[in-house]
Amino acid sequence: MGKKDKKNINEFIIDIHDVETSAGEGEETQCGAAEGLPDEAPKTEEPKTPNYEEMYNQAQDRYQRSLAEFDNFRKRTIKEMSARYEDGVRSVAEKLLPIIDNFERALAANESKEDNFYQGIALIARQFENTLAELGITPIEEEPGTPFDHNLHHAVAHTEDENFGQNVITEVLQKGYKHKDRIIRPSMVKVAN
Repeated sequence: MGKKDKKNINEFIIDIHDVETSAGEGEETQCGAAEGLPDEAPKTEEPKTPNYEEMYNQAQDRYQRSLAEFDNFRKRTIKEMSARYEDGVRSVAEKLLPIIDNFERALAANESKEDNFYQGIALIARQFENTLAELGITPIEEEPGTPFDHNLHHAVAHTEDENFGQNVITEVLQKGYKHKDRIIRPSMVKVAN
């Protein structure tokens, strides 16, 4: 380095020192104004402390909502499973009802009630009926003379009979069955006109 360079550096250092001291006294420097530097240093914001009470309330709300959703899911699942069970019982009963009808026909055809064969068939028919009753399947008990109800009966024939009034069952051809409050099979009946 030459003398000239040394002199320029020393002058530069002195100029910087002068700028710093004059800026400290509140005077505006050309250097600061020309470069567009702010007059004061930016304030640093203090970090916000987390609101633990609000966080707790949000977590508690999410927890309670999750519990309610799970409880609703559990109740809905139980209801759906119960409905499936009821549908399964009705489906199986529909397939078993013709067998019971055949047992009843066999019992009606046999004249000797003391016969061992008749006793065996009667026992099996009673066992079928008891099993169906345990499942909630009961016969629709109708006798001649009861009024015709299209929800419970299926009219397959009309007869002219003066002993019965109009729309009255004269004969039950095939028993109907219901499961709790739903009809599995309506009774097949003859109806008087």
